[in-house]
Amino acid sequence: MNYRAVCFDFDYTLGDSTDAIVAGFKNGLTKLGWPEPDREAVRKTVGYLLEDAYTLLTGDEDPEHRAAFRPLFLEVAHELQRTQSTLFPGAVELLRGLRGRGIKLGVVSTKRTDILETILERHGVLKDLELVIGSDRVKRHKPDPEGLELALGLLGAERTELLFCGDTVLDAGAARNAGVDFAAVLNGTTPAEDFAPWPCVHISPDLWDLKSWLEKE
Repeated sequence: MNYRAVCFDFDYTLGDSTDAIVAGFKNGLTKLGWPEPDREAVRKTVGYLLEDAYTLLTGDEDPEHRAAFRPLFLEVAHELQRTQSTLFPGAVELLRGLRGRGIKLGVVSTKRTDILETILERHGVLKDLELVIGSDRVKRHKPDPEGLELALGLLGAERTELLFCGDTVLDAGAARNAGVDFAAVLNGTTPAEDFAPWPCVHISPDLWDLKSWLEKE
């Protein structure tokens, strides 16, 4: 295999927290005086920082309102994400297969690190990862490369040795800005054609396909 390390986004790449996220958005938005959001509209913001997702859904750029949204979101979504988030089919097999080949693995996500670790531990795969980098571990978020730069240092990998896998153009942008290869996974709301402007080494319809492709690398 050409890669010594592989990092993954979480939401809509490895796992699905949709129900918890939608519940959090409904709570946060309605308490701030907005109507209940459409489920599909919320899904399309997954991967963005919460404050940015709030603005995308409402058009409201007021800093105080943006800051007020996060705790209102978390008072509902925090525990639901920990207990109800699922992994996509093939995720466990993908991670275990790569780990068995001596590949170093990590997660780089805009979800909080403690929530990520709880989800991954509940599904029995936290022990397969070298690192988990959530939004609280960086100051600048995707497509800024800070999270991937941190991962490169912690994994001891060269840029040519790391592959980042994600489901949004934010992930693709972070990979490009970090100078690492990117593989798109179509588990989320971003269609394959949206990745056309970005340098992708592979586009996978699901994690089974990603596993098969990586086994050939």
